[in-house]
Amino acid sequence: MKSLQLTFDNMLSISKALANQTRVEILKILSEKPHNVNELKTKLNLPFSTTASHVNKLEEVGLIVTELVPGRGTQKISAINYDQIVMDLFWDHSTAEQQEINFEMPIGDYLDCYVVPNCGLVAEDGYIGAQDDPRSFYEPDRKKAQLLFFRDGYVEYRFPNRLPDGSQASEIEFSAEVCSEAPNYKLDWPSDITVWVNEKEIGTWTSPSDFGGERGLQTPEWWRTNYTQYGLLKQWKITKEGCFIDNIQVETDLTLTDLMLEDKPYISFKIGLKEDAVNVGGMNLFGPKFGNHEQGINMHMKYQEKK
Repeated sequence: MKSLQLTFDNMLSISKALANQTRVEILKILSEKPHNVNELKTKLNLPFSTTASHVNKLEEVGLIVTELVPGRGTQKISAINYDQIVMDLFWDHSTAEQQEINFEMPIGDYLDCYVVPNCGLVAEDGYIGAQDDPRSFYEPDRKKAQLLFFRDGYVEYRFPNRLPDGSQASEIEFSAEVCSEAPNYKLDWPSDITVWVNEKEIGTWTSPSDFGGERGLQTPEWWRTNYTQYGLLKQWKITKEGCFIDNIQVETDLTLTDLMLEDKPYISFKIGLKEDAVNVGGMNLFGPKFGNHEQGINMHMKYQEKK
């Protein structure tokens, strides 16, 4: 039996996800067997978009997992991730003074980039510059971007380092909605997407698809459905114990200490494809007005006073 241990760090987000009758019903249905969104919407008698939004909420907090499986084409199938939830109300006083910093970076506010066509920047109401022209990535209007894509390359951001003097970080996590980049879209299109923080390689996730054919929850109506529609929300986390992608530890000796956060006025976040990537399938990066998740690139840091 797989249990989820509630702590004072995750209790609020899990409780919010469960404080909805429809999401509880979804968990009840999935406890019987995995379902896709179409099957869930039929059983719940709800619109597809509403059902998908509830599924995304449960997926964001890890209560369910979704994977692509072959069927009539490729389907997204959701299943429960835990058999039970355990709440421990014992307060660990050693972490009582731990505090948090959150910052959301617009996807167009990158400091540096290298892109290979096919590529482009898309605002909420149209293209920025010319499609498949890397020069467009240097237009001043790039800050309005809600979707950016390229066949190969990277984009690099610099977050403000708001770690207070006399404090030390205990964890830093970045999240973003990403997927592969194919002409139009293609469900069988793997791409090795890597993240670097402060020039240190954190880990590589292989995106299975360039998702399209079904409109993203935030994607504007003018954007054609035979183009990329949405990605998957991924998390890269660095702690004193190591590096993690979606809470699964990566095989690397790198830890939080190696990032030297206290020595830099910024925190660099770079995402793209390595020069020696096996699957060079490009990348789409989504802002809050495109895709399924209403966010840009989020940075979440936990810290406490030095002892």
